[in-house]
Amino acid sequence: MKIKKTKAAILAKSREPLIVDEIELPEALNVGQVLVKVFYTTICGAQLNEIAAAKGPDKFLPHLLGHEASGTVIEIGPGVSNVKPGDTVVLHWRPSLGIQCTPPSYKWRGEKLNAGWVTTFNEYAVISENRMTPIPGDYDRKVAPLLGCAVTTAAGVINNDAKVKIGESVAIFGVGGVGLNVVQFAYLAGANPIIAIDLVEAKLAMAKTRGATHTLNASNIKDIPAIVREIVGAKGPDKVIETTGVKQVIEQAYDLTHPDGTCVLVGVPNEKVTIYTLPIHFNKVLTGSHGGDAAPHIDIPRLISLTKAGRLSLDGIITHEFPLDEINQALDVVRSGAAGRVLLNVAD
Repeated sequence: MKIKKTKAAILAKSREPLIVDEIELPEALNVGQVLVKVFYTTICGAQLNEIAAAKGPDKFLPHLLGHEASGTVIEIGPGVSNVKPGDTVVLHWRPSLGIQCTPPSYKWRGEKLNAGWVTTFNEYAVISENRMTPIPGDYDRKVAPLLGCAVTTAAGVINNDAKVKIGESVAIFGVGGVGLNVVQFAYLAGANPIIAIDLVEAKLAMAKTRGATHTLNASNIKDIPAIVREIVGAKGPDKVIETTGVKQVIEQAYDLTHPDGTCVLVGVPNEKVTIYTLPIHFNKVLTGSHGGDAAPHIDIPRLISLTKAGRLSLDGIITHEFPLDEINQALDVVRSGAAGRVLLNVAD
């Protein structure tokens, strides 16, 4: 390959800071592999869970991270037909068109460094063809990473998971990078009322501009369920979306959901959750979201059309920007819960 080495952020040990260092790329691209120069990447809660080993011991250490970015195609491997050198692409973790390749093996300090089908916390990355979607070359490269996870997930949560209908009531717990977009897709779907719940007033203010009819600051309201029921009625909202992954919030969101409603869990908990399951035997639905079941090759072009038409706003969702060298400071900002989406400038 043209590029032999690159800078990357490496997860060497669980629950420890990432190590930014130089790594060696594979000597050649395999079938279905694409070499991409990464411009910008955003940080998802999934990376926090990986670093914390939330799903148990990490058997792939050391490895690379990241799954939502903008970039340009540098080289393509055998069999690749959906992208070509020079294409601007969005990188995403949801599979799409093209080959699903064998994940690449990098080297770091002379040893094997693992990676999945997509990684974005590196200046150059070998990506599976089916983890990228071409976009117009003039599309904003800083905004484009949002289409790799946060925005497509939110659209899928409303369209596919919750299946929101015109006039249904929706409550959203947590209006960060995903939740803020859930608010505006609920608005586009014709939901009413739309209740945004968070601990940060600035995020609630943004939710108001995206279509939330009511905003509740859980840091100074003792009984959130009581206030929500005052707004939507005693039985609770038709659809409740939980994005925080916090045990107590998940339990509250499920309890609050209408007996004939749907509770969608987007956030992944770090501890066991306790719920009363009897309502599920009747009409209440509890479901976990897997990226909103998004189809990137279909959804990303549609979302770009919506932004160009002025019907979808991605302004203000990115609240912080850091260089790759400061990735651990960026991760701390994400952990604080005070951010929307945090952007890493990988190209500089």
